[in-house]
Amino acid sequence: MFKARYYKADGKKGRARELPAAIFDGIVNNGAMHQVVKAYLSNQRQGTASAKTRSDVRGGSRKPWRQKGTGRARQGTIRAVQWAGGGVAFPPIPHSWRKRVPKKVRSLARRSALNDRAEHDRVVLVELPIMEVPKTRDLKDFLSALGLEGKTLILTDGINTNIHRSSRNLQAIEVLPFGTESVYDVLWANTVVIELGALDQVASAKASAEKATDEALVEKAAKALEVEAESSDEEEVVAEPVSDEGEGE
Repeated sequence: MFKARYYKADGKKGRARELPAAIFDGIVNNGAMHQVVKAYLSNQRQGTASAKTRSDVRGGSRKPWRQKGTGRARQGTIRAVQWAGGGVAFPPIPHSWRKRVPKKVRSLARRSALNDRAEHDRVVLVELPIMEVPKTRDLKDFLSALGLEGKTLILTDGINTNIHRSSRNLQAIEVLPFGTESVYDVLWANTVVIELGALDQVASAKASAEKATDEALVEKAAKALEVEAESSDEEEVVAEPVSDEGEGE
């Protein structure tokens, strides 16, 4: 079980809180994180880079000089790759760089990234200050009071417009609703700041989902036992008494 530092809205340090095992299970799978990050970066590419081959450029049917007698190297067209204005030997061609990663692998990689940050004491739980209007200085002062330096990822309880707008002019601060962050976002940050309400809400929702799944499995098993009992009752054959009237004849 991991523990994380906890800070109140006024910047004062509180008692360390335990991170829920439903999310921070201690598993760190480097292979899954690598696969997801590579796919994420690949999916950012537009794939629109393009250049022309010697068959695409305009012109080129003219032979620059005769084959023999000039002392120069033989040339067949002025649009060959070694000529200025010629084509490109192996040009980039527009295509999709899209990569797909299975949902279970993405989920494993996200948990692994959070576990990695928690293992190195880089997860901080906070109560974010209530902002009536966006103000960059207030957010900067709050983070400075926590002693946070470097790249910081703030995960809020839902969409917090004022916190998000206050962070837009801070270079090393990223604000996202908890649950929407990617593996790349978590690994990018030196410190992951999680709003306490968001963590409690997600943990309770996951526990409720697991409880509902367990109840569904129990109900399914009970129905299976009922069906099995009914089928066994139908298979039982009641023995009928044999008549002895025709045996003496």
